[in-house]
Amino acid sequence: MTLTIAHVDAERGFSGGEVQVFLLMEGLRERGHENVLLCPGGSRPEEEARSRGFETRAIAMRNDLDLASIVRLRSELRGADLAHLHTGRATWLGGLAACWSGVPAITTRRMDREVRRGLHTRLIYDRLVRKAVAISPAVEQCLVAGGVAPQKIAVIASTVDPADLAPSASRAELREREGLEDPDVVLLSLANLVPRKGLDVLLEALPAVLAEAPRVRVWIGGDGPEREPLERAARERGMSERVKFLGRRQDKADLLTLCDAFVLPSRREGLGVAALEAMASGRPVVASRVGGLGEVVLDGETGILVPPEDPVRLAEALIRIAGDGALRDRLGLAGSERIAQGFTAAHMVAAYEELYLDVLREARSQNGPGAGS
Repeated sequence: MTLTIAHVDAERGFSGGEVQVFLLMEGLRERGHENVLLCPGGSRPEEEARSRGFETRAIAMRNDLDLASIVRLRSELRGADLAHLHTGRATWLGGLAACWSGVPAITTRRMDREVRRGLHTRLIYDRLVRKAVAISPAVEQCLVAGGVAPQKIAVIASTVDPADLAPSASRAELREREGLEDPDVVLLSLANLVPRKGLDVLLEALPAVLAEAPRVRVWIGGDGPEREPLERAARERGMSERVKFLGRRQDKADLLTLCDAFVLPSRREGLGVAALEAMASGRPVVASRVGGLGEVVLDGETGILVPPEDPVRLAEALIRIAGDGALRDRLGLAGSERIAQGFTAAHMVAAYEELYLDVLREARSQNGPGAGS
């Protein structure tokens, strides 16, 4: 059965959530389904969709009261079998439009933020969408705590495509290009530079790490509002020569290949796609035990988990990982095996395809609004 899926994404930027949207769209296309992306004009998702040959429709979605966008979305949803809503604003505006147009809709929730009980939440999850997908059991718990009925929730983990993580050269060549010597230990973090990623906690932990492991180098890739404060903090602690801010980079696979361990000290995390990518690349992960990170990274098996907001425990873990090459190898190998067993794009696409078909069967059996085409 060939489906036409309208994906709605209200973001203008491009982060881990958008990576998952395009992994899903690519996989669905390979299975013969049609995809159209409804997103703001001039946004990064629109540019990415066009570069990959996907049909796009530009819709502003400026705020939650953008009635004109609801009307446009309703028009564009006609002819779709199902609407897949990928962000909070997309869920609200797209959910209203889907309900109005009679197209069944599902939403994916990727954040482990609190879901507030109330009329707004009940309207979304009781009336506007037929299923809510949580990317981890931690996100599922947030939905249930917010009053969403458990039977309305499906858990489908975010994933990685190993093909996207193929480096341009060998590890030795990549390290030589960067001027790294064998004893140098590179601790890498790739993230949007925002408070919830906890990179200020990493900088607070580093003086103790560098005192014990003088060959450690910390590379931080990404950009965002916290970049200037983080760079200033590194300077004030006298670590500018040991901490390198990379900005936005397109060579993620090369960075993951040349590094020795990956660090993600998040305060909140729905799942942690960056940790999945590091594990797929065979790198051990040192991360906070928050949200889905505590479910993806197995403490002592594929990485080391520490409490959030705890620079002392983070420093201890980094000193341990930096000083034990055999431990890094063991954790990295186990991490890549864990990804292959259940966190590849193929697993995610198959799960969504099955969910789409279940939702459509349910809608048609009820023969009510949203019965589909």
